[in-house]
Amino acid sequence: MSRLGRMPSRFAGTDQAGQRLSRVFQHRDQQREAIAPWRRWYKTSRWQRLREAVLIRDQFTCQKCGVIETDTSLLVGDHIVPHRGDPELFWLQANVQCLCKTCHDRIKQAEERAGATNPSATNGDVGRG
Repeated sequence: MSRLGRMPSRFAGTDQAGQRLSRVFQHRDQQREAIAPWRRWYKTSRWQRLREAVLIRDQFTCQKCGVIETDTSLLVGDHIVPHRGDPELFWLQANVQCLCKTCHDRIKQAEERAGATNPSATNGDVGRG
């Protein structure tokens, strides 16, 4: 047996850091939901059914770049006209399109931040009932 014994890990505490980070994200999510309660709608079975119907309607094809994706976890149900908490716009199937995660997270989000996507640009007309 060696006299050196065990050296402590240089990465000691990574478990605790991960737990702290998890709590930070959980707290952030709670704050966001308190400010915008509609964020909870994305966690409902109703949203999952709507998203699935849109993916099927759009044939699992990104409406921006045309990529066909068989892994549905890489597809996003994206609101064409930002709903900004309006339940009618949120649940309107005609206002939801299939985007690949890349287009949604890069292109669409950048457009929204730049103000390129707004209801006045499309007259807010997405075929409301």
